[in-house]
Order: sequence, then C-alpha cells, then structure tokens
Amino acid sequence: MTFALILSDILVQITSAPAAEQAIATASSADSVTMIDLLLKGGLVMIPIGILSFIAVYLIIERMLVYKKMDVDPTSFLDKIQTLIVQGDLKAARAHCDHVNTPFARMIDRGLSKIGTPLSNIEASIENVGKVELYNLEKNLSTLATISGLGPMLGFLGTVTGMVQAFIAMAQEEGTISPKLLSSGIYEAMITTVGGLIVGIIAYVGYNYLVTKLQKIVHQMEYASVEFLELLQQPK
Repeated sequence: MTFALILSDILVQITSAPAAEQAIATASSADSVTMIDLLLKGGLVMIPIGILSFIAVYLIIERMLVYKKMDVDPTSFLDKIQTLIVQGDLKAARAHCDHVNTPFARMIDRGLSKIGTPLSNIEASIENVGKVELYNLEKNLSTLATISGLGPMLGFLGTVTGMVQAFIAMAQEEGTISPKLLSSGIYEAMITTVGGLIVGIIAYVGYNYLVTKLQKIVHQMEYASVEFLELLQQPK
C-alpha cells in the first residue's frame, strides 16, 4: 500500500511539472519589459532626449564626412604650386587650387590672386580667408558640445519629476505600500537618466573626436600658408 502511494505521488509530480513550467514561462514573459516599453515609461522628457540623440548622431556623421574631404596632405599640393609659380603660370596654379578644393587651397588661391601687391597684403588676404574657413569648419561643433551637457541634465530632470510623481502616488496609497509600486515608480524615473547619459556620452565622444580632426586640418592650413609665404620671398 505504501509503495502504491509513493508511486502515485511520483506520477502526479511528473504530470504536473510541465504545467508548472508553462505557468512560470508565462509569468516570466508577462513580466519581461522590452526596450520600447522602457522608453515609453520614461515619460515626456524622453521626447527631447530622443530628438537630441538624432541631432547628435546627424551632426557627428555630417562633420566626419566634411573633415574627411578636407584632410589632405598639403605637401604635394605646395610642390605643384611652386612648380607652376616658377614657370610663371599663375592661371594654372589657381586652377589647381580650385581642383583640390580644401581650406588651405582656397587660402593659397587668394594669395595667388594678390601676387604683385605688397607681401603684407597677401598675408592679410590669406589670414582673412583662413578665418572664414575656420568658422565654416567649426560649424555645429558648439551645438554638439551643448548636447553633451544638455542630455544628462534633461535625464536628471526627468528622474526628479518621476520621483516626485512616484512619491505622490505612494502618499495617496491607502494602507501598506506595496514594494511593486515603489520599485516600478523608481525604475521608471531612472530611465530618463540612463537615456540622457547615453546621449551625453555619444555627443561628448563625438565632439572630442571632431575637435581632434579639426586641429589637424587647422595645422595643415597654417603649414600651407607659411610655406606659401616663404615661397614668395625666395629670390627669383
């Protein structure tokens, strides 16, 4: 009789195990939260954070493409310009500047257009073009720097407002406050901080990378202008 009861219990456990596993899986799938659900739970503050993320990515890609076109070694360019100047073919030299189409090439082109005037005028013209080119190269970098600081601040703002709403909900709750209510309110409030930090990190890293590329281009511009002025001062 005892053996029969033990066997019966074993059969009941075997038959009930799949049902229990299915119930656990169903509960687990019901409690699982997707990334989209998390973003939606972040509240209205996630909207400007999302907009800032798209702007940051666009600016980084746009500036990278621009700097990639401008990052050209000026050495061979200056050798070609020197050869044409020695030959007295200023028209071909300016045409070569238009073909290269980089900031330092446009600076040299302005210098070539002033040949025949005092050297101080040529130097001033090159410097003025360099300032304009630098302004164009720095375009949108300040916006990217602003996003790197604004993103985390918006995230923190969303967290603070979310925590306020969570505490208001707990204050209005009658009786014992459930841990689920407390934890859900807190993690929903922290979502905006995570989003803001992600945007801030992307913008900060992208800004510093672009500044490094910009410094390299500025160095090329300075090198080209100095070499060109020295070329004009060489004895004919």
